[in-house]
Formats: sequence, structure tokens, C-alpha cells
Amino acid sequence: MPWIIGIDEAGYGPNLGPLVMTSVACRVPARLAGADLWQVLRKAVRRPSEPDDGRFLVADSKLVYSPARGLLGLETSVRAALAPWLGAEIDCLGTCLDRLCPTARDELAREPWYSGATPLPLLSDSGDGGDAAARFIAETRKQRLCWGLVRAVVMCPARFNRLLDQWDSKGAVLGHALAELLRANRAIHGEEPLHFTIDKHGGRNSYAAVLQNALPDSMIVAHEEGMARSVYSALGLERPVRLTFQPRADAEHFCVALASMVSKYVRELLMREFNRFWRSQVPGLEPTAGYPTDAGRFFDAIRPAVQRLGIAETHVWRRK
Repeated sequence: MPWIIGIDEAGYGPNLGPLVMTSVACRVPARLAGADLWQVLRKAVRRPSEPDDGRFLVADSKLVYSPARGLLGLETSVRAALAPWLGAEIDCLGTCLDRLCPTARDELAREPWYSGATPLPLLSDSGDGGDAAARFIAETRKQRLCWGLVRAVVMCPARFNRLLDQWDSKGAVLGHALAELLRANRAIHGEEPLHFTIDKHGGRNSYAAVLQNALPDSMIVAHEEGMARSVYSALGLERPVRLTFQPRADAEHFCVALASMVSKYVRELLMREFNRFWRSQVPGLEPTAGYPTDAGRFFDAIRPAVQRLGIAETHVWRRK
């Protein structure tokens, strides 16, 4: 029974706020190896092309959330999907992040805007999330799927900029976050194979050096490197490990789509705290999503407050 692990990020492009990268692991019985999990779990989940009939939506986060749509759909889907793994009720952002990304605790504590006090669910009328979660858990058990580790990496601007200074490459920042997730998933109990599918970024086709750095006790073997996908094995480890990088993987791989959604949800919650803090410092300030089209306006407005509070600009503004 291999572990199928999807990895995707949110927040790679913005100048403000954190980068979030998430992995979602699911152990599938041999009969379902390579199966379409949307189809396997069709009684509980749906694709964007299917009618909204009470099943929750799983897709690329850009298809689930937009500022115009609001956070309700994304929150309902993420909380339903995480129910088998989180188990206990998550009542605030800090509790959620303690489970999802425990290594981020100290980094976030150094952010003046972060409190972790945002109550969850954020929207009091969070729809039929409980019913959606119950159906998802029932279908998971029926199909003998096992939802395992869900782990997120949160990278705030200070660390993001330090890695840029060190490597002079924005891609190296992604590689650093990916390495954290690969190491975390290696610790999954058992000897079952780990099959990673990772959403591909930009025009890069070769990831061997990134993987060798992330898994230094292995030997990385490239099976295929091209625009359509890049496929590798990590030899010499305690269990078989296969890694596939694929563009738009969230459209074909269920766990990648879930990882995209979790990353977006976590980043949106963090950006709400970010905006709340800076609006308390600059009355009348309009919130931002942090992307280049709007980030400059926001940063110009908060710069006097950044200086007044003695915060280094590199701890707020991501250079790339």
C-alpha cells in the first residue's frame, strides 16, 4: 500500500506576506494505485465541472477561492478534507498551525503582525462543513484509504530574503521549502513506498540537484526530464521513494489539489492577521493580497509605521 503524497504552494509571487507550501499524504490499497481519487471518492467530493450538490469541491485553489467568491467555499472544503487527519476540533489559527506546521512556531512568533488568535472556522455560517466531513470520512473508510501527514512550511519575508541572498535564486527558496516537506514525510511510519507528485514551477526541467540536497543520504536517479514531467527515484533509503514534478499537477492529482487548497487557506488566514495589524497602525488603509500589482501601494503606506516600530524592511518586503 503506497503513500501518495501531493505537494503544492501558495504565495510564491507576492512581495508581502508568507510563502506556504504543503504536503498531503494518503495511503492507498494496491487496487487503487494510480486511480483517480476524485472518482474513488465521488460520493463526497466533486470537480469544478460538476454541479454543486452538497459534495465539497477539490481543485486548484485558484478555482476554489478568489476575493470575489470569498473564503467560505475554500474553508468548508479544507476543513472537511482535513477532518480525518486533524481529528480534534481546531478552534483558532494558532492551534491549526501547531498541527500543520509546528516548525513555523518560532518564525511566526517573530512577526509583529501574527497573533494566531483568529477564530476558526473564520466564517460562522460555514455551511454544511460537518456533513461534508462526515461523508468524506465515510467514503475514506469504505475505500480503505488512510489519510496521513498533512504538513505545511510557512516562510516569512525575513527567511525568504536570507535565502535569496545566499543562493541568488528564487527557485532555491522553493527547493528549501520542498526539502523540509520531504524530510517530514520520510518520517511516516512503516516501510511502504513514498510516491511524491509535486507541482512544477516555471520552465525548469531538472530537479536532481535540488533533490540530492534535500535527501543527501540517497542517490538521485533521473528517469525522465522534460516539459511534460520530470521523474526521479531516491535510492539507498529505508523505503522506495519516487518523485514526479509535473506542470498543473493539481488538475490531475487529488492530493496535489488538496495541498494547493491547504496552502491557500493558511496563507489567506495569515494575510488577514497581517492586514489587521497594519490597518491598526495606519487608519483607513485598504487591505492587500500582497501581489505586485498592489503591494507597492500598501508598502508605501506602511513604511512610516515600519520605521517607527523599528522593523527592518527586509522583514516585511520580499525582494522577488
